[in-house]
Amino acid sequence: MFDIGWSELLLIGIVALIAIGPKELPGVLRTLGQWMAKVRRMASEFQNQFHEAMREAELADLKKEVDEMATKAQSYAHFDPIDDIRKDIEKAASPPPDLDTLTDTAASPPPAATPPATTAPASPPAATETPPAVAPAEPAAPQNTAPVNTPDAGRAA
Repeated sequence: MFDIGWSELLLIGIVALIAIGPKELPGVLRTLGQWMAKVRRMASEFQNQFHEAMREAELADLKKEVDEMATKAQSYAHFDPIDDIRKDIEKAASPPPDLDTLTDTAASPPPAATPPATTAPASPPAATETPPAVAPAEPAAPQNTAPVNTPDAGRAA
């Protein structure tokens, strides 16, 4: 703290002996010793209080960790694997909410462009009759048009 050597202490002692006098010097030194003891005691109390606060903070952290572990242990005590599987299946079966909004916007057609107002109105289209639906005919059996090579075909001529 202070860098006071023996030579400085001797000088302070000689000045105190001359300034205070030999008769009152023991009382002054006793009072100075008491003050120094009070200062050291106060410093020690402050240091002890600081260490106590640090210990309390550490204990509070430890208590918090123990409480977190107790909470986890309670959640493990209520472990139900079938319930967990059922919840996973229900989650997988339901579509995600963001896909619903995407399909709604994709299903709606874009707004149609309005025709220009300067064109002449078109005449209504003539009614056309659609022919009645005819059932499709069955395909005819394929006919074999290729010549058949038989051994008697060449001799009969």
